[in-house]
Amino acid sequence: MSQFARYPSLEGRHVFISGGASGIGATLVEHFCKQQACVSFVDIDDAAGEALAEQLSGTGGKVRYQHCDVTDITQLRAVICTAADEFGTIEVLINNAARDTRVPLSELDVETWDNLQATNLRHVVFASQAVFAGMQAAGGGSIINFSSPSFLRRSRDITGYSSAKAATIGLTRTLSRDMGDAGIRVNTVLPGWVITERQKALWWDPELERQVLENQSLHQRVQPEDVARMVLFLAADDSRMITAQTYIVDGGLV
Repeated sequence: MSQFARYPSLEGRHVFISGGASGIGATLVEHFCKQQACVSFVDIDDAAGEALAEQLSGTGGKVRYQHCDVTDITQLRAVICTAADEFGTIEVLINNAARDTRVPLSELDVETWDNLQATNLRHVVFASQAVFAGMQAAGGGSIINFSSPSFLRRSRDITGYSSAKAATIGLTRTLSRDMGDAGIRVNTVLPGWVITERQKALWWDPELERQVLENQSLHQRVQPEDVARMVLFLAADDSRMITAQTYIVDGGLV
């Protein structure tokens, strides 16, 4: 038996996850399937997305992958509509898709800035808008937006990314008021330094990890599962009176 919580309210609940084919997103898909939720997830990595959906089919809940570039709002709206037609009203929306592209300020141009806002912030607004009517008709729902502690740590060379992630917290608080009358809760999760395959390929080195772990209050790696368990709680009815809040899962680095 697992030592971690099971949430009966998530069983059969339709969860929509963006950026779900790899990294933290894939772990979210897996954890919601284990809770026997109905999981729709999107990504641009079709090979990884299809493989994950096939792997998780039959593990408890229903799972379906669709291709979607979240910077294409027309496409995003369409896949959300298709997911709702197949699995019913989306009751949990997880805006996880992101890209932490690093560009020195001196090299940042307008096109790159706009792309970073589209990849990290704009889709959060319009995905939330797209699920609003369904959640309202259902009597409520939970939206979980992903931000990052990067702007709190004053990280270098990620002006576009960190600006979008800081704005996500403000967006969450505003949406919580706009959607609260409909019984919809909106919260933000900020994962710490989770060493995904992308992190390993681009930025990880032993000395950097040593410094990070030394500066955390808890001197252990933050795992994708640690983030997923916070998201499960915020999606479940156990957190029914929690909204407009920000949760950092980083072992005490910030």
